[in-house]
Amino acid sequence: MGIVRHVVCAMSGGVDSSVAALLLKRRGYNVTGVFMKNWDSLDERGVCSAEKDCEDAYRVCQTLDIPFHQVSYVKEYWHEVFSNLLKEYEKGRTPNPDILCNKHIKFKHFHKYAINTLGADAIATGHYARTSQEDEEVFQQAYTPKPATHFRDRFVARNLVRLCKGADQFKDQTFFLSQISQDALRQTIFPLAGLTKEFVKKIAAEAGFHHVLKKKEVATQMCIKRHLIHYVEPKPGNFVSIEDGTVMGTHKGWFTLTLGQRARIGGQKDAWFVVDKDITTGDVFVAPTTNHPAHFRDTVRTDRFHWIALDPPSDLARTQMMDCHFRFIHQMPLTPCTVTLNDDGSVIVCLLLFHSFLQFAVLYKGDECLGSGKIVHLGPSKYTLQQGRERLAAAVRCKEQQGPESTS
Repeated sequence: MGIVRHVVCAMSGGVDSSVAALLLKRRGYNVTGVFMKNWDSLDERGVCSAEKDCEDAYRVCQTLDIPFHQVSYVKEYWHEVFSNLLKEYEKGRTPNPDILCNKHIKFKHFHKYAINTLGADAIATGHYARTSQEDEEVFQQAYTPKPATHFRDRFVARNLVRLCKGADQFKDQTFFLSQISQDALRQTIFPLAGLTKEFVKKIAAEAGFHHVLKKKEVATQMCIKRHLIHYVEPKPGNFVSIEDGTVMGTHKGWFTLTLGQRARIGGQKDAWFVVDKDITTGDVFVAPTTNHPAHFRDTVRTDRFHWIALDPPSDLARTQMMDCHFRFIHQMPLTPCTVTLNDDGSVIVCLLLFHSFLQFAVLYKGDECLGSGKIVHLGPSKYTLQQGRERLAAAVRCKEQQGPESTS
């Protein structure tokens, strides 16, 4: 009789993780469900509360007849995720809490808890993603200490595991997994890798998980913004037209405003949208319509880039440049780009045009998610470049007109 493997599945109380646990049990594994409490919501009300989610996860584990554990990462979430979010918002950026939570909580603290405390052979989550490994290869992996060198030593023999897009191209969640460590990925199973969301719902219905099927999916970012109001000092300022500097209205705090979103300006007949922020003055620059040239840029720079597998990829290491695809928002179409590697490990991403957003730059090569880097600098907008060219042309014309007079 073969060895029965022990897999610890992260349970969120939602349909995806519930079906993931069900599929693992059907494969014959010993499955343990673990609910992670990341926010102290005793004084909170509404959709962001964790108590109902925990109860739903427990009911699924009871139905499946598998052990259930609850672990608190409230302290870790505060120090490693939420505090980071606060700092980013104060700098005028809009960080992605899901990417940070996966990196620091689910694929770090939960991974270590499952392997070291619960004695798991692997962890599993309900993400729509896949790796380059089969289940049995996952079980053969052993923990490898993080290298002390700046870049991972490419000459050390090691079974590097690649993160790839799931079968459901629309639901694919590799964007949110783009900062996880190689060590955690090597010991992770994604049971929903080959399934679509609709098929997962069908499995849940057949299994009787009606209580999780009825739940609405809540955007983490919306919950985070609700909490931020209590921790970030309001800094009211003006909405300023990017075109002529006219003050269009006032706002209560630029930290809640994201580049590209509609600006709520009273008394305006047409819609205006956020295109830039000045954190020193509190001014938020706006432009009419969503296709205004101030929305578009063609270069971004990241901080030190996190490469999931080969660090950095062979093409990039050899020539310092690489063609691949780029995404900075979950579910946005992949855009062809050229990446340049800098000496400090950061990268510059160049592409035709893209909307200005300050989150993470996630890179892809075919179906493989290569990794991501936090966007720390945006190149000039198309509008700024147009203005510069017009001023230069005007200066040249003025000089040409003055030429004959100055020589007479």
